[in-house]
Amino acid sequence: QVQLVESGGGLVQAGGSLRLSCAASGSVSSINAMAWHRQAPGKQRELVAAITSGGSTRYADSVKGRFTISRDNAKNTVYLQMNSLKPEDTAVYYCNADLVPGGWGPIGYDYWGQGTQVTVSS
Repeated sequence: QVQLVESGGGLVQAGGSLRLSCAASGSVSSINAMAWHRQAPGKQRELVAAITSGGSTRYADSVKGRFTISRDNAKNTVYLQMNSLKPEDTAVYYCNADLVPGGWGPIGYDYWGQGTQVTVSS
């Protein structure tokens, strides 16, 4: 069974940095786009950053210049480097992948991680 497992969240002071990781485990044939979303208390989930299998990236305006998304295709892992963190970045961060499980090609399916808490103190 395929799972996305996130790590790297925690508590950090404003201006600090954190690096989130999300690894796909199980039988994976291929992964198309991967992304990070976040959800703050009382707010809707929002897309933060996305990356294609070829490495093209997109960012929400609120994180441009501060966050960097990257991936290691050999490890089926996506990263989110977060710098110059602000209290408004506090949220649960979720990774998301358009993933083809082993033996299920060529259709990709939508997978989500369990979420990791990021808290930025002022």
